[in-house]
Amino acid sequence: MEIFLAVVCVLCLYLGFLCICYRDELYSLYRQLEEVADGSHIELTVNSRRKSVLALCRMLNHVLSVRDRDRLQYEQSQRQLQRDITGLAHDIRTPLTGAFGYVQMAQACDDAGKRSRYLCAVETRLSELEDMLEEMFLYTKVTSEDYELSLEEIQALPLLGECCLSLYAKFQEAGTAPVVRFESESFRVMADEEALRRVFLNLITNALIHGAGGISIVQTGNRIAFENPIPDGNLPNPEQLFDRFYKSDPARRKGSSGLGLFIVRELMRKMGGEAQASLDGHLLRITLCFSEEFTGDFRG
Repeated sequence: MEIFLAVVCVLCLYLGFLCICYRDELYSLYRQLEEVADGSHIELTVNSRRKSVLALCRMLNHVLSVRDRDRLQYEQSQRQLQRDITGLAHDIRTPLTGAFGYVQMAQACDDAGKRSRYLCAVETRLSELEDMLEEMFLYTKVTSEDYELSLEEIQALPLLGECCLSLYAKFQEAGTAPVVRFESESFRVMADEEALRRVFLNLITNALIHGAGGISIVQTGNRIAFENPIPDGNLPNPEQLFDRFYKSDPARRKGSSGLGLFIVRELMRKMGGEAQASLDGHLLRITLCFSEEFTGDFRG
C-alpha cells in the first residue's frame, strides 16, 4: 500500500510539473501572439522539446505566414485595382472629352461642311466609347461563375469571313486587307457561335489598332494563328498580353480598353481551348488552339 501511494505521489508530482511547463509555454506563446497582434513580424518560438508543443508552434507560424501572404496579395490587388480604375477613367474620358470638344466646335461653326466633319468626329469618338463599354460589360459576364456557353459544331471560315466583312470600313481606313489561308475550308470546331465571333473580332480589331499594317490569319491543324507586325516602341510582352487591362503602349492609345485579349483568353478557356501569344522580332502571333477532340472537317 505504501508503495502504491508513493507511485501515485510521484505521478501527481510529474503531472503537476508537466502542467506548469505547458502553462509556461502557452503563456510564452500568448505573449508572442500579443506582439504579432501589435504589428510585429516575429516568428513564434518555444523552449520545449515536446512534440505536441512544437507541433502547435509550427502550426501557429504556418497560419501567421498564410495570413501575411494573403494580406500582401490583397494589398497588391488593391493597388492594381486603383491603377486599373485610373486607366479606365482615362480611357473613357478621352473619347468623351474629344466628342464634347467637337460638339462645341460644331455649335460655334457656321460652315456646313466643317460642321459635318465635326459631327462625324463626334460619332467616331462615341463609337469608340461604345466599344469600350461593351467590352467592359462582356468582361463582367465572362468572369462570372454563372456565365455558360452553348457549344455546337461551327465551321470557322464562314464565321471569320463575316467578321472581316463587318470590319471592312476599318480595313479601308487602315489601308490594308486581311490575308486568310486555311488548310481546310471546312475546318470546324466545337464552340459557342457568339463567343467565337467575339474572339475573332477582338483579335482582328487588336491588330488594326495596335499593328503596323497587314494581318494574316492562318489555319493549320487545330490552330488558327493571327499574325501582324508591331511598330517600334510598342512591342508587347507576350507573357502579359492576356492580362486584364494590359497595354503595351504607355500613352494608352485610343479605341482600346485593355480587356479585348483578356476576353479572348477567357472565352477560349470556356470553349475548351487556349489562346497563346508569341513575338518573333516585330511580328506578333496570337494562336487559338482548339481541343483536338472537337476539331475536324465536315463530311458529306
